[in-house]
Amino acid sequence: MTVLATANRLAELKTRFAPHFEKIAAGAAERDRSGELPHQQVAELAAAGFGALRVPVSHGGAGATLAELFELLVELAAADSSIAQALRAHFAFVEDRLVAAPGPGRDKWLARFAAGELVGNSWTEIGTVKVGEVITKVTPDGEGGFLVNGTKYYSTGSIFADWLDTYAERTDTGKRVIAAVNRHQPGVVLADDWDGFGQRTTGTGTSTFTDAVVAEEDLIDFDTRFKYQTAFYQQVLLVVLAGSAKAAERDFAAEQKARKRTFSHGAANVAAEDPQLLQVIGEVSAAAFAAAGTVERVSQSLQGAYETALALHEGEATAEEDEAANDAAELASAQAQVVLTPLVLNAITHAFDALAASATSVSKNLDRHWRNARTAGNHNPWVFKARLIGDLAVNGTELPRVWAIGASK
Repeated sequence: MTVLATANRLAELKTRFAPHFEKIAAGAAERDRSGELPHQQVAELAAAGFGALRVPVSHGGAGATLAELFELLVELAAADSSIAQALRAHFAFVEDRLVAAPGPGRDKWLARFAAGELVGNSWTEIGTVKVGEVITKVTPDGEGGFLVNGTKYYSTGSIFADWLDTYAERTDTGKRVIAAVNRHQPGVVLADDWDGFGQRTTGTGTSTFTDAVVAEEDLIDFDTRFKYQTAFYQQVLLVVLAGSAKAAERDFAAEQKARKRTFSHGAANVAAEDPQLLQVIGEVSAAAFAAAGTVERVSQSLQGAYETALALHEGEATAEEDEAANDAAELASAQAQVVLTPLVLNAITHAFDALAASATSVSKNLDRHWRNARTAGNHNPWVFKARLIGDLAVNGTELPRVWAIGASK
């Protein structure tokens, strides 16, 4: 596809989803304040084909590149960063099926995505679980099927989904698997019990499985997951940061333009003309620009990993080239995380300097942008990533692509 054709497709996709983003943005502040989950907004996006952006046109999707997907997700995150993060697991599962071996199983999933079905996340276990241990189990039911039992936390987006991407361990083989569990069954109970001060409406909560049924064809060996998955998951959090910066620029600029009061020692008679205050908004705008550009750079690395994975399937790339592409994607996402977390948080904090005490009004809810960015920035702590990047630069130690969290030893 030519550069012009790609640009035209992105423009068409932006035009197609702009009305949805505008509608989502209009109610975002109130949803954050009240805790109302965006069930209708997510459903409308799915019905409009947003969840099938990466699905090939031949299978009913838009055939978007990763750069196009993440640019659209930044637009969505600027409208409501919670919804963008709620779709994190869905797009990761789509990506995994895209690089899976061709066949009826892959086609079935692509058809589900094209039909508007969404996938949520059920990976993390808390409490006494040890690092690397998996308590959630998948057990044969004796009749050709399997049963899932366990409890997951931080199940982002699951409450909006049709399927749950569930990390578990088989009792018959001991293998780690992804159990794609249909959430519309009595054995699955989802709770909206996330109590974080940011990203309040991501639908993040507890998923409980009690003899939940899963077909054998919907058990995926974890070792076959797409290799750039952690970089992909991190990229969605980078999208949240970039979208939060863009939203802060939009909302604080609007507040400054509408401001009727000023100070006797200000630099202009009208706040909208005060050069010092304009400088603050300009600095926030520059940070939002840098964040979006960083997301685009990571997208390029992820696209490279995706294309190399396909080439490997076709015998047109070597295993060494595949590893190198995945390492590059992991490094890019880690470097971006180290840069964007403080950049965006500081920019949004600085945005308050353009306004006076009224900026702290609960009714304006401007602080949600900082709370959302701070919450996204606390995932996968960037301080560890900075150390690992340094170890790579000094000692050539490759970054880990998969890690686990659990109780301290």
